[in-house]
Amino acid sequence: MIYGEDVKSDVKVVDTGNRWIIARSVLIEAPAQVVFDVIADPRQHAAFDGSKTVEGVVDAPDRLALGDQFRMKMRIKVPYKIGSKVMEFEEGQRIAWAHVGGHRWRYETRATSDQQCEVTEIFDASYARSAQALRLMNAYTNNTKAIERTLCRLKSYVEESAAG
Repeated sequence: MIYGEDVKSDVKVVDTGNRWIIARSVLIEAPAQVVFDVIADPRQHAAFDGSKTVEGVVDAPDRLALGDQFRMKMRIKVPYKIGSKVMEFEEGQRIAWAHVGGHRWRYETRATSDQQCEVTEIFDASYARSAQALRLMNAYTNNTKAIERTLCRLKSYVEESAAG
């Protein structure tokens, strides 16, 4: 099932104050820990990935934690595999990973009530080996669109799972 393809209006721009960092947020009708558990499980990433590049897990723990390494099957025109490492982790609130390029994908969850949370996805190129090269590759525009789609898909995926 394809989740949340047409719900981008739910996604809000987050001003990071840094041209190398892109962030968007969405409200999800589910407890923050439930959402965090989905994000921390690499086996579920393909189900809500809005970039349509994540195809599945090659090798990963069932649940990510600080320092964990994992490999994913990906596709950008051609299939490939890439390894990442969890660089930031605060249980139930923040997780970030990076691959060889250095830039990080970060998710932050914040409870707004017992049954609702705000999820912010962040593409942080301030850690990149070459933030300028990412700009030349149009990574900021592409990742902005992918983040918006990912958050919509994550919202639908979690809310439909909770309802079903």
